[in-house]
Amino acid sequence: MIPAMKLAHVAVGTIVVVWLGMTSAGVAQTATPWNLVEHTVATDLRGAYDVVVTDMNRDGRPDLLAVAGGTQSLIWFENPLSAAADSAKAEAWTRHVVATGIQGLINAAAFDIDKDGVPEIAVASGFATEPAKSSGVLTLYTHGADLNAPWTAKEVDRTPAAHRLRWIDAEGNGKGLLINAPLAGLKATAPEYKDQNSVYFYDPSDWKRQTVTDAEQGVMHGLYVTDWDGKKRESLLTASFMGVFLHRYANGKWTRTQLSAGSPEAWPNGGAGDVVAARTKTGRVLAAIEPFHGNTSPYPDIAVAVYTGQGEKWSGRTVIDATLNYGHTLVAADLDGDGADELIAGYRGKPNGVNIYRLNADKSWTKSVLESNAMPGSGCRAADFNNDKRIDLTCTGGAMLKWYENLPAK
Repeated sequence: MIPAMKLAHVAVGTIVVVWLGMTSAGVAQTATPWNLVEHTVATDLRGAYDVVVTDMNRDGRPDLLAVAGGTQSLIWFENPLSAAADSAKAEAWTRHVVATGIQGLINAAAFDIDKDGVPEIAVASGFATEPAKSSGVLTLYTHGADLNAPWTAKEVDRTPAAHRLRWIDAEGNGKGLLINAPLAGLKATAPEYKDQNSVYFYDPSDWKRQTVTDAEQGVMHGLYVTDWDGKKRESLLTASFMGVFLHRYANGKWTRTQLSAGSPEAWPNGGAGDVVAARTKTGRVLAAIEPFHGNTSPYPDIAVAVYTGQGEKWSGRTVIDATLNYGHTLVAADLDGDGADELIAGYRGKPNGVNIYRLNADKSWTKSVLESNAMPGSGCRAADFNNDKRIDLTCTGGAMLKWYENLPAK
């Protein structure tokens, strides 16, 4: 076990204003209704790519599972915060190692299959951006009696360019199915990535590879799990060169419905790279990073686009920010506790950072800058880390992992 790091924290939240379809570089006249305070968890992760929020040790606190390919290790950080009063411990996250020697680590997803209070962890490794050179190993890691001892690894499958993993309760019975979405088809090469691509799923009862869809083409980059129909059965949203699709599971079969074509540019600059569903005070919206990050050189403008509609019709598209470089992560979370979600978008280019977008009563959007060239925004998640009933953020990129304490506005 490596001792936890002790690093200083700073307040963040520089403001610029963004109106629907137009960006202003001016400073907002009012402050954001939150005060995000930055805490650094790690600075040595090498190739920090994503972060998973899950309770790793049965103590009821959300811990952080770091996905950092350069470390060749699966590392989790133990949450020291039992209440908001523990803010003095904000940097004292204890490091634990699940496994080492993982080549090409690219994604992870956690779910408690056996209901013992500790999740099993599915990991995608052997990744390469050229699918023909990627082994695409899917491995399940299971703990023993000692959570600090190396976990047991079981290879489940191999699908070239395995890239995104998510667990989904598609039947509404608490039983997880694992989604495995390769980046692109076996014969795909940059920048066109022209080849058929598939999305797979696995039932942990037999780990047999089954197909969600084999109708994809090009790059598949974004997965989002949501109770789309409000019936306690989760559905899957995918974002790819072909756009945004909704996948529902019923009676052992998946149905696929296109919700948006994404960016209207010609292939390979069209479609979408990430997608979320967000709550507003007047209903649900879809938000997407469009198109896929940096599929041509020089990179096209990466847009954060918001769609309005209902059911399966989402025709209203508004670009709220076209300044992201190498957009890579998108999260929806209610940071100010008003019942409506903000959008959090991370980008990894030059410049890089993390932005937050808030919908105003007049339908304009206000943008606040959480990170600006201090850490690439590779992966972000939202959770209440200190049990104060306010949603906090965590983001990772470069070699860093941080969490942002959501305090009342000053």
